[in-house]
Amino acid sequence: MILTPSIPFMNQPQIAQGWSQEPAILSAPYCDLPSAKLLRYFQTRKNVRYFAIRDEEQANRTAIEGILVNRFDYNDEPHLLRPGFDWTVNPSVDIEWLILLHKFYFSVGLGEEFINTGDPRYAQKWVELTEAWIDTVPLDFMPSDVTGRRVQNWIFAHYYFLSCRNVPGITPEFYQKFLCSLHQQISYLRDHLTPKRNHRTIELYAIFLAAVVFPEFADAAEWLNFARDELVQNIQSDLRADGVHCEQSTDYHHLVVKNYLGVKRLAALNGIAFPPIFDELLQKALDFVMYAHKPDGDIPSLSDGDARSFLDLLQQGYEIYGNRAWLYMATRGEEGVPPTDRSRLFPASGYTILRSGWGEGETPFADERYLIFDCGPLGEGNHGHFDLLNFEMAAFGQSLIVDPGRYTYHEPHPDSDEINWRVLFRGTAYHNTVQVDGKNQTRYEFYKRKFKIRGPEPEWRLHEFLSAANFDFVHGLAISHEYEPIHKRTIFFANRDYWIVTDTLRADQGHNYDLRFHLSDAAQGKTTVQVDAETQIVRAPHLLLARPTDVQTRFAIEEGFVSRTYGLKQPAPVVRCTQFATNTVFHTVLYPYQAECPAIKVERLPIWHNDRLCMPQEATALRVTITHEGYKEIDTLLQGRPSSGAYHVDDITCYGSLLFVRRRVEIPAEEVATGNELAAGHITAIHGRPGTRLTIDGRMVHLSDRGEAA
Repeated sequence: MILTPSIPFMNQPQIAQGWSQEPAILSAPYCDLPSAKLLRYFQTRKNVRYFAIRDEEQANRTAIEGILVNRFDYNDEPHLLRPGFDWTVNPSVDIEWLILLHKFYFSVGLGEEFINTGDPRYAQKWVELTEAWIDTVPLDFMPSDVTGRRVQNWIFAHYYFLSCRNVPGITPEFYQKFLCSLHQQISYLRDHLTPKRNHRTIELYAIFLAAVVFPEFADAAEWLNFARDELVQNIQSDLRADGVHCEQSTDYHHLVVKNYLGVKRLAALNGIAFPPIFDELLQKALDFVMYAHKPDGDIPSLSDGDARSFLDLLQQGYEIYGNRAWLYMATRGEEGVPPTDRSRLFPASGYTILRSGWGEGETPFADERYLIFDCGPLGEGNHGHFDLLNFEMAAFGQSLIVDPGRYTYHEPHPDSDEINWRVLFRGTAYHNTVQVDGKNQTRYEFYKRKFKIRGPEPEWRLHEFLSAANFDFVHGLAISHEYEPIHKRTIFFANRDYWIVTDTLRADQGHNYDLRFHLSDAAQGKTTVQVDAETQIVRAPHLLLARPTDVQTRFAIEEGFVSRTYGLKQPAPVVRCTQFATNTVFHTVLYPYQAECPAIKVERLPIWHNDRLCMPQEATALRVTITHEGYKEIDTLLQGRPSSGAYHVDDITCYGSLLFVRRRVEIPAEEVATGNELAAGHITAIHGRPGTRLTIDGRMVHLSDRGEAA
């Protein structure tokens, strides 16, 4: 029998019967095998090595049990579909629901559950749903990336139902139809590839996977060469020089790496070589995977994406390349060796990760402090959020300042009464940065049936990144084309304990400035505000957020939302600081604590440059006093502009523009009066810009090239 399909029109269902003689989809001698022998051949062949990848989020055990009765649950929206349902009808208002249905993640879950249990219902349901799709759905019904993901999942299901064991109910007629449809879908993909980015990666991986797993296809050799060459080009165009994916989404970066690792693993199993540039870029991408993961094992949801774990990618990377630092992160400190760098800048993408450590010392791995700062491009495609200078922060196994996520891609028409959550979650106000005059950082308007970016993206400049043994400092700038003010943000990681965030706004006219910090949903109903003459404080579980009291700034807690998973959102508090001004500076101390909440006080200090009192936009000095049981830590942070001469604050004269000093005061040895605390304390840490000279406590100090006191 020559297995040859008649080619369907693109707007018609696929044709499963009516086999013509040309062109054959299988090469000789397979094209001449009777259908029963052909099925037997594929069930027993040993010349191809491959594997299945089950998506646990979309194909978990509960979801698969629902599939047996046609209960499909996507994005927390379950629908019970009648037998013989119409695959082209969406029971949801969200197109993403139908997209997930057509990606066939459930087919892999059905296959693995069949292998685990031997229950024939899983195989029967796979045949039923697969055959129904073949018989009724046109090839071009969904975008090409959906076809790519479906092809992958069909082949992964094939691994369980055809390659692992003989399955009752897999008939020669069904398998003939399956091969025909698979060939048609791959041929369609070959001619309708998405031009670039993550969708193209999915589609090329599908073609490569099909070529490797089905070398019996007449087109397999051409598919293999094409897909391999295009994947090499694709990884070079889509990963920036620092290894971060060009769409600037932490979630999509990991999904892309997952696909490239699938390609690499499959190639290694079957002796297929790739050029060195492929491996070099994939390893850079895995480095970002290692640094991006928080100590609790999840990634932040910057731009479009969910908060979830991809630690398995680092395990796979270790097995391929042997990098023991990836193994260390994958096992959360149980195996391997810690990464060399505690903190890391990824300069092309503008991401900076500040970390207190890797669990090498007394602090357990999960309790380390972590902050990721975004000072980079909006991102190619349509997944970037308007969140320049945004950050996410975690400590002691908790995400404390969070990016609210994406929630949904569904966008109702502006004339609808429905809330457009897509616009809200993507907007500047839903991020941990400063919003000016209620506007987004770039124009986002309804245009030709959907909301689109209609203005130039904001300019970003990452001016400086310093990382020493006991502190980190990062300085970024945001210039929007939607409004006049320029936003400068610095983040100082003080003694690897806590963060001091300084936001400076400069303009020629008055503007409304809104500084927001989105807290985790774990803080909902557990957050309080205290305002006294010196300090404004928000107390939340494991977090103190404090700033100097400023009568010109309204300081409040508002209602917000956090979405860790698509389609789900939870209420969460938002700290909002609002001020109308021309030029202004916001100082915010973010102090995480594990069990016992300390007391905190934050004060602005006058600072002189030579003999002139500095304006806040020129130079600032803060005193942060943390009172623990039995002692106080009094920290002074000076930030200025590089210049000749000296800055003076308290008893410090500093010939430099960045300095941190910590003093420790024992309590209550002599009931030290507030005014005498500095004199009573002893200096335990001095950090700053390398090479800085200063006098303090009557002595001259020189900072080393690592920014530490000699």
